[in-house]
Amino acid sequence: MHIVLGILGSLVTLFYLLDRLGIDIGGLNPFYWYRRRAFAKRYGADPIYSIDDPMHVASLLIIGAAKLDGDLTAEQHTVAHAEFEKNFNLDAKQASDLFGSAAHLLAAPQLLENQLNKLADKTVPRFTPEQSESLVEIMTTVASTGGGLSTTQREFIDGIRARSGSTTEPQGTWG
Repeated sequence: MHIVLGILGSLVTLFYLLDRLGIDIGGLNPFYWYRRRAFAKRYGADPIYSIDDPMHVASLLIIGAAKLDGDLTAEQHTVAHAEFEKNFNLDAKQASDLFGSAAHLLAAPQLLENQLNKLADKTVPRFTPEQSESLVEIMTTVASTGGGLSTTQREFIDGIRARSGSTTEPQGTWG
């Protein structure tokens, strides 16, 4: 018993001296380690997967569908603004902010298709049938501006339509 007390006393003394020297020993605490890992996992992930608002998710999908073939043209930019104002019941400043945030979050073109498919798998089934049909209609309008839809865009929009499971006509708005 006296040996165990001697070892414990030595460990406490060692930890105390390390702490006094400025060496962080907090990493040895399993609860601290778990909290740090959960924090890093939550805030180190791609921010588009943490968006829950259907309007913001829809704006990401709309801009993403238009960007599948490359950068947005000036025509697509203008049409997207007009569609955001009309269908989401936003004023010009709010539509511009929504467009800007969506374009910023989808800045990595090499990951775009993978990001959009993961986002659609996670969020599109939660949309109402009216929202799904409106989303498909807006995506088609914006992506086909300045020319027809490419095969990549058509496949993505058909995938959104299939994920939503809705084939009815739009009956409502987002706002």
